[in-house]
Amino acid sequence: MTITLTREQQALLSAYVARGDFSSIEEAARQLLDERIAERIAEEYDDLAWAKPCVDEARAAVARGEVLTLDEHKARNAARLAAIKD
Repeated sequence: MTITLTREQQALLSAYVARGDFSSIEEAARQLLDERIAERIAEEYDDLAWAKPCVDEARAAVARGEVLTLDEHKARNAARLAAIKD
């Protein structure tokens, strides 16, 4: 397979090689591509379990009535902005 880099990509990879981050443009391209593939796999298979405590707390706050309507939120922000401008 042949991959053609844009001028900008080649210039950036050349700069990385010049400063010693990689030994060649090919190595830089492979490593950066491997890193992005790993990130994408992690994103696709993330079950978002880390977010469950945040969602649970938000739901509990709603159940306790600790909410603002959109109009209340806008009014509060407008008041804050007005106080800053004074």
